[in-house]
Amino acid sequence: MTDQRTRGLPQRLMYVENRNGGLIDGSPARIGWVSFSKTGKTVYYRGLELASIGGSGISGNFMDVETREEYWGSGVKKRGSNNHPKERSVRTEIDADALDAYQSLRADS
Repeated sequence: MTDQRTRGLPQRLMYVENRNGGLIDGSPARIGWVSFSKTGKTVYYRGLELASIGGSGISGNFMDVETREEYWGSGVKKRGSNNHPKERSVRTEIDADALDAYQSLRADS
């Protein structure tokens, strides 16, 4: 399914941030490759299954199906301001397999 999240792609480079203060493999936020369910409403990243909650979340747009923690997920921005729009910047790790794609995207800005 093609929608704003998937852009018709099987995987996409995305920013993913745990909005409950938890860590994703040692970092509060990461940039890496995510894949999508057939409907495009669930994101899979580093063993997480994040279901879209749209505008019904308190501070996120996805919820971990297992833990019920909220996550902020968005496409990677060329200008680098990927964090939640109402928050200060958080430490963000870039996955090794996504570094080249991220640097290429940033170089195009």
